[in-house]
This record gives sequence, C-alpha cells and structure tokens, in this order.
Amino acid sequence: MFKKLLPYLGEYKRYAILTPLTAVLEVACELALPRFMAAIVDVGIVDRDMAYILQMGLSMLLLAMISMTCGMFCAKFAAISAQGFGANLRRGLFDKIQEFSFADIDRFSSASLITRTTNDVNAIQMMVAMALRLLVRSGVMLVAALAVAVSINAQLTLVMAVIIPLMALAIGLLMKVCSKLFEAMQRRIDDLNNTTQENLVAIRVVKAFVRQSHEKLKFQKANDALTKATTKVDMTVILMMPLMTLSMNAATAGVLWIGGGQVMGGSMLIGDLSSFLTYIFQMLMSVMMLSMSLLQLSRAVACGHRILEVLETEPSIRDGARKELPAPRGEVEFRDVSFKYQSSGSGDDVLEHLDLHVAPGEFVAIVGGTGTGKSSLVNLIPRFYDAAAGAVLVDGVDVREYPLDDLRARIGMVLQKNVLFSGTIRENLLWGRPDATEEEMIQAAKSAQAYDFVMGLPDGFDTMLDQGGTNVSGGQKQRLCIARAMLRRPSILILDDSTSAVDSTTEALIRESFKKDLAGTTVIIIAQRISSVQYADRIVVLDDGRINAVGTHEELMASNQIYQEIYQSQQEGVKG
Repeated sequence: MFKKLLPYLGEYKRYAILTPLTAVLEVACELALPRFMAAIVDVGIVDRDMAYILQMGLSMLLLAMISMTCGMFCAKFAAISAQGFGANLRRGLFDKIQEFSFADIDRFSSASLITRTTNDVNAIQMMVAMALRLLVRSGVMLVAALAVAVSINAQLTLVMAVIIPLMALAIGLLMKVCSKLFEAMQRRIDDLNNTTQENLVAIRVVKAFVRQSHEKLKFQKANDALTKATTKVDMTVILMMPLMTLSMNAATAGVLWIGGGQVMGGSMLIGDLSSFLTYIFQMLMSVMMLSMSLLQLSRAVACGHRILEVLETEPSIRDGARKELPAPRGEVEFRDVSFKYQSSGSGDDVLEHLDLHVAPGEFVAIVGGTGTGKSSLVNLIPRFYDAAAGAVLVDGVDVREYPLDDLRARIGMVLQKNVLFSGTIRENLLWGRPDATEEEMIQAAKSAQAYDFVMGLPDGFDTMLDQGGTNVSGGQKQRLCIARAMLRRPSILILDDSTSAVDSTTEALIRESFKKDLAGTTVIIIAQRISSVQYADRIVVLDDGRINAVGTHEELMASNQIYQEIYQSQQEGVKG
C-alpha cells in the first residue's frame, strides 16, 4: 500500500531523505553521552582529575548541542515532508474525483469522499511524519543502544532478550485488533459527515418543517456511534501503557539485581552500570515510541486502503478516442436508449427503448409526471451517465466516442438544482467562459433578464455571492445560471426545469432571447408549466420512461390524454 502512495512525496523526497539522516546523527550523539558520563565517574572522579572531568564535560556539552541541532532539523524536515506529501495526496484525490461520473460519486457518497480527502489524508500525513522521524529514530536507537549495551555487559543484556520479544508480541496483537477498529471508526466518521452535510444543505427545509428535534436525534445517533467506536479504539490502545510500564520496571529491577551483584563482586564498574541503565531506558523508550508509531501505522493502513480505493477506481465514464469531430450543429439523437441507475438497487429501467431525433436549431420541450425520466434523459447527452443500452448521438457521433471536454464544450446546461459559487457575480458568469468580453457578459445577463436586478445591487457585477448564492432569490439565481449557460454560446442548450422560479412574463422574454441571441442553437427544455413549453417546435411527452407522444401544443391538445390532463390541471389551478 505505502509503495503505491510513495510517489506522492514528489518534490519533497530530498526532505524525506534528510530526515532519517539527521535522526541517525541525533541518536549517535545521544548514545555517546552515557559513555562520557561513565568515563567521568570511573576515571575522572576516581583519579580526582579535574582537567579530565572538564574535558569530558565540554565534550558532552558539544555533543548535546549537536544532538539538539540535529533534532531541530529532523523535526523541520519531517514536517515539510509530511505536509508536502499530504498536499500532493489531497491534490491527487481531488483530481481523481474530478474524473468521476455522477454514478461514481453516488457509489462513494460525497460525505465519504470528503472524509477520505481530509481526515484519512491527515492520518497518513501524521504517519509519514512519525515514520520519518520517530520510527527511524526509535529503530536506530533500539539497535544501537542494544549493541552498546552488549559491548558493556553481554550477560546483563539477556534481560532485554526476554523483555523485548514479549513486548513485540503484545504490540503485534494490539495492532491486529486495532486495525479493524480503526476501519470501523473511519466509517463512523463518514456517517457523521454525511448527517452533518445533509442537514446543512437542507437547513431551510428542516426549519420550515420544524424538524430540528428529529435532526438532533439523527445527529446524536451518528455522533454516539462515532464516540463508541473511538472509545473502543482508545480502550484498546491504553492497554499498552500498563504493559510498557510493567516491562520497564521489570527490566530495571532485573538489571539492578544482576548488575548490582556484579558491582559488589568487583566484575563491573559503577560507571558502567550507570551507563548500562541509561541504555536500557533508551531501549525501552524506543520500544514505547515504536509501539505508539506502529499503532498509528495501523490507523494509517486503514485510511490508506480507503484512499487507494478512490485512487484506483477507474471512472465509469472515460474519454472517447475519436480525433476528427464534426462541426458543432446541435443535432441530438437517441437510438433505442435504455437506462437505469446502478445505485438504485432495483432492476427497473428509468428509460426504456427510447427513440428521439432533435434537429439542429430546434426548440424541443419535454414534459411528463414526476419520476418519468425527464432529467435522466437530458443527463445522457453530456454523458453525466451512460446509457445502459442503445446510443446517444450528438452531431451524428456517439457521445461515447467524444473526448469529454470536446463534448461538453458543445453543451450549455442549467441543472434542476441551480448552483452558484462563492465569489462575485462577474466570476460566476465568466465561470464557463473566462475569455468572454465585458459586452458579451452584459448581453448574456440582459438575455437572461438578469441585468436589471444585477445593476440594482450596490456593486453591480462585482457583488459578492455567498456559497450557493444564498444572498439572492431563487428566481435571480435561476436567471444568473441561464446567463452563465448562454454566455458559452453552445450549440446545444439544455434547461432542466430552470425557469420554475420566474414569472411567466420574464420566462417569455427569456424564451424570446433564445431565438434572437442564440439563433441556430438547439434548445431542449424540461418544464412543468404548459405555458413554458407550448411555443416549442415539438413537445415530447414522457410516461414511465417511454415516449408517449411527440407533437406541437395544438396536436397534443387534440390527441394526447396525458398532455390534456396536465393542461387541465394547471388551468384549474389558475382558476382556483
């Protein structure tokens, strides 16, 4: 797993190399200090040689300063490496998510993708810092301290030969248990993020229906589940502390018992015993740091699998390979198209064996009841989803043969859910076509009937929009989204119920602007109101995923029962 993530170190590899090197130098200096102290005790103090003591003391001070400097650089290099790695990994994840189709995002869920891009990456980033610094430092310290201890007294070192394997076995068992617990904890974080995101997105609906209590209970359930999972991990991890403490005390007692006897017997100097105890503590502290790092590693492994699941997912919709493309004309054709959502869990098709041809420059409207597949139909044109069977053609070429950027450059789309980004109105309008001139932007705003209200704002086109455009009304938001799509001057313009929040007069003016300012552009509009579609060249009536009828307003009023029922219900609503 870590081998697959290693390339994300990128330009920070040199810092990743310098970190362990400085850690080794730091350890070397620390390991030398007890031997100098032993020399002071066994030689300087015994011989009462003050010059020797000062010489050794200054040497220890110099080593301590070198160790401190190496430690500072080690920490700095580790931080740079880890932060850089995390930044590259987040960028890689985000870039990958941008390649996903709607179906891919549905499969992971947006909340889980957010968790993986933030929380999971942070866990691995922390592990990188610990691995480069603590794991290297602890590993080198353990091996080197053990070697020096053996050189001082091989018999005493046998105490550690018993203690360390027992500690390693206990740590291994804890890692195995914690790995599954960490995976469960990350899933609980997904659930909590999903609950929070859902509530914030729908906060107006929650307040309108006075459902705060229900949402609080739902959040509490997700929060309690995360708390329980995290507590379970913590309770398992803290088992290590008494184990480590017991091991350290047992090792110290064993060394003092055996080493004290050797000092009294004259086979070991007291300075050597003192330095040996120091190395024992260094070894045990190294094991403790290794154990904490390895537990963090088990969480990083769980997070790494989740990240690789995203990185290694092949997008369900890939670029087509066709190089020579026809000139944009705006022709759209559906040939025996069937479609169903993979995440729906049902085997029923949303669209079934659908055939439809839209000529270049034609104004086509799509009507039908809720759930008849209107939005699903238009989402197949820019390949937000792929048809399960049949083919969708744009300008005579199957959309699956187009490079996605080339295909979507021909299409302007205003989705059912209007989306504006935080920034100025100008930035939002230019979002789909950054090279548009000021005059073109103003004309698009006028065509979408947005110019007057924009100029009525204190800062005009430089007015800041909140995230999601919450500081403008629903009708204003729709008009800005229409202006943004018109500014692209696409060969195909798709409006998915995107005039529902504007009045009939404004809608009529917008419709007239299509003919005037987008002459030759194919317009496909989904609408609920008959007044929005009755002037279309053709109206497509969908019923249960199939085309029930196609015709003009007059033809359908004369012959189609579904269309007649929609018209009559709206007329009764107007009269009422």
